[in-house]
Amino acid sequence: MMLKIAVPTVGGSFSAHFGGADRFAFFEVDDQTRRIVSSTSAAPPPHEQGSFPTWLKEQGCHVILAGGMGPRAVAMLEGFGIRAVVGIAGDRPEAVVQDFLEDRLSASGEPCHDHGAHGCGQHGA
Repeated sequence: MMLKIAVPTVGGSFSAHFGGADRFAFFEVDDQTRRIVSSTSAAPPPHEQGSFPTWLKEQGCHVILAGGMGPRAVAMLEGFGIRAVVGIAGDRPEAVVQDFLEDRLSASGEPCHDHGAHGCGQHGA
C-alpha cells in the first residue's frame, strides 16, 4: 500500500505553522519498505477555516507532518482519517518525512492554541 504524507511549506522550506503554508509537499511512500517513491507539491486553496483539511482529504493524504496547528484543524483532519503529527521542527520537507519514516521525529504532539498568548507568533493580524 502507498502512504501519502503532506508537509506544509513556505518558500520550499518546512513551514512552522500549518495555516501559514503557501504550498504543501506531498510524498508517496511505500508502506512496506518505508521509502519515498515520489514527491510533488501543490498550492492549497485560500486559507479559510476548514479549507486546508478538506483540501488535504481531497488530495488523498494519510498523514500530515506539521509544526503548529490549531485544535480545530487537528480535529477535522482526524475526522477525515488523516493522522496529524504536530509540534515538530525541521527545514527540508524530505528530511522531515525521512525522520518520520525512521521514527526519529521529535514531536511535542501539542497543537497550536487559537489566538492565545502562547507565543507561536502565527495568529492575529
